[in-house]
Amino acid sequence: MNTMTYKGYTARIDFDERDSIFVGRVLGVRPIISFHGETVSELRAQFNAAVDDYLEDCAAQGIPPEKPASGNLMLRVPPEVHGAVLVAAQSSGKSLNQWAAEVLKKAANR
Repeated sequence: MNTMTYKGYTARIDFDERDSIFVGRVLGVRPIISFHGETVSELRAQFNAAVDDYLEDCAAQGIPPEKPASGNLMLRVPPEVHGAVLVAAQSSGKSLNQWAAEVLKKAANR
């Protein structure tokens, strides 16, 4: 997956072969923030403008912009999975949060 980042926001980049353009969409927020460009430099400029427009729109409306991630993650797993990961974390000398953060980071970077 190809990505770009700007002001803490990350966008996924795809190539639309039919229209011969790059298409991007900001990830990790509920509002749909998309953009496109024919060249990488145009795509980057459009991405930056889309994020800036989103932030300006939020300010004009007096609402806080969504952040891509707060750092808090709530998961519901079966009790047997919870027990197994707790044992794995403790056996590695880490808290469940430390252990889970490492495992999730490794999985996300694959």
